[in-house]
Amino acid sequence: MKYFKKLVGDRIYLSPKSTFDEDIEKYTKWMNDFKVTDYIGSSSKIVTYNGEKEWLENMSKNNNDINFDIITLDDDKLIGTISLDGFNFVERSAVLGIFIGDEDYRGHGYGSEAIKLMLEYGFKYLNLHSIRLDVLDVNERAYKCYLKCGFKDAGRDRERIFLNGKYYDMLHMDILENEFNGNFIRNKNV
Repeated sequence: MKYFKKLVGDRIYLSPKSTFDEDIEKYTKWMNDFKVTDYIGSSSKIVTYNGEKEWLENMSKNNNDINFDIITLDDDKLIGTISLDGFNFVERSAVLGIFIGDEDYRGHGYGSEAIKLMLEYGFKYLNLHSIRLDVLDVNERAYKCYLKCGFKDAGRDRERIFLNGKYYDMLHMDILENEFNGNFIRNKNV
């Protein structure tokens, strides 16, 4: 088996980040696709296969961050990634990052499902108090998704990101452990 079902949902599961050649190839393709990178603020970067491979291998060695591949449950297809990083263990907080790289799976609730799995894991297994994220104000689909998952507006950096000849605001959002409810992880025992 290529992937491992750490957190299983209804249509997807989250597997520890892989470094298989075909997955590195997919990530390299996604990280050079403006439809992905414009919304995560990294379109100015040039990503090579070797650079992506090295980044993924180094990331998997960092035990402080939690990185998962988002895999479809019915056919084990890699469609994106989700992570928690920037941990502050005194504040019990972390930063969420996500993107759905496969265009065919955007706008169909896969991102929301992955976020809910990660929120449950963060609050109920990692004992976090707060999970936060940043999103470009132009990324309305992601913003609505985050609101649907329970995130609240927490601030804004005006004209922070320069992209395609224009400045965009960076929105800050967060969710607290007492604002999250739900049981989304299907493979837990207790």
